[in-house]
Amino acid sequence: MDLHARRADSFGAQAEAYAEHRPDYPVAAIRWALEPLATSERLELLDLAAGTGKLAAGLVAEGHRVTAVEPNEQMLSELVRRVHDVRALPGHAEHIPVPDHTVDAVFVGTAFHWFDQEKALPEIARVLRPGGVLAAMWNEPDTDVEWVAEFERISGTSVESQRDAPTCVRPHPLFEAVERRAFAHAHHRNSPEDLIATTNTLSRMLVIDDEERAAVNEKLLAFLRSRPETSNGPFDVPLRTEVTRMVCVSE
Repeated sequence: MDLHARRADSFGAQAEAYAEHRPDYPVAAIRWALEPLATSERLELLDLAAGTGKLAAGLVAEGHRVTAVEPNEQMLSELVRRVHDVRALPGHAEHIPVPDHTVDAVFVGTAFHWFDQEKALPEIARVLRPGGVLAAMWNEPDTDVEWVAEFERISGTSVESQRDAPTCVRPHPLFEAVERRAFAHAHHRNSPEDLIATTNTLSRMLVIDDEERAAVNEKLLAFLRSRPETSNGPFDVPLRTEVTRMVCVSE
């Protein structure tokens, strides 16, 4: 198994930690993604590569009917345990277990970079109704904030980030023009240890050996304890939620 595949498959063993420590997604980003549908009615939404349901929970809270598709059994089990009123199915972006033209929008939360786009984009178009929306989201540290930028620098490992920038969703003839927007967001953490726990759910941390992970964690803890923003009590980590939106071409 190559490194990319190992990283893509690394989350299952940490499903509970992922559910506990990863951030959710801003309501404003969800609503912007759905704007092209121009309706306030209850929609049929698909959360693709749904993980433990961080995005699915937000879609349900907005009052929509949600189907969650996730390839990893442990992640899907955690989703079922934590997010109610969701139809949960095993499956991949390249082979979605949903009938043709039955979904108003497909959402992807911090996962599109794992897809084979040549196969996934036509498959997503297949399940969407004409005029339906594909919305890919990424939660990114806001490195315009000085302490966040330094934290990200210190958290580097021997395995660097392999995914493309959030703009990596490529144009496709089955979709109209790509639209992008960023939303301010924040992730509440109760302690420096909580933020390190979040970092340890990243694939680049999951695939390194225990010794390297411990060394990185030690540096991160010392840094967070030295900063006034993070040393005492709860704090918010500034994020940017990057959203790419495309409308499926009408038949």
